[in-house]
Amino acid sequence: YVRFHLISPLIQQSAENIVLFDTFVNILSHNLGEPAYEADVAQLEYKLVPGEHGLVVRVKGFNHKLPLLFQLIIDYLSDFSFTPAVFEMITEQLKKTYFNILIKPETLAKDMRLLILEHGRWSMIDKYQTLMNGLSIESLSSFVKAFKSQLFVEGLVQGNFTS
Repeated sequence: YVRFHLISPLIQQSAENIVLFDTFVNILSHNLGEPAYEADVAQLEYKLVPGEHGLVVRVKGFNHKLPLLFQLIIDYLSDFSFTPAVFEMITEQLKKTYFNILIKPETLAKDMRLLILEHGRWSMIDKYQTLMNGLSIESLSSFVKAFKSQLFVEGLVQGNFTS
């Protein structure tokens, strides 16, 4: 089991940064779909989870090939690229996801409660409005570059690994 938390102070600075981060993680997951398929068949699992303060990369499975899968994820993260078509597809999916959260009273109430309790939190309404106002490909590219330049990493490795 390998878990790394890539922490960046950039994410919580604005609602736009949070939306750009969500877009970035979704595009990264989309890009990894085909190359990581063989790892999935070999019973290796990975998950990219966008957190409040950064990206959590979780990988688990048999230890002899796990570093290869982790290296694949890191390679795609470091050489992040996307096409305009993928950008449009992911932003449309995010619009639907945010809207579905907003139309459910229980999730909207939870979001409002957390907005009151947590300092520096951006509401789902702010995120949805930011996305509806439009994101540019250039803003995503500059965000990803800034995100990668301001990273702090915490990691946990459990299992049959040497130091």
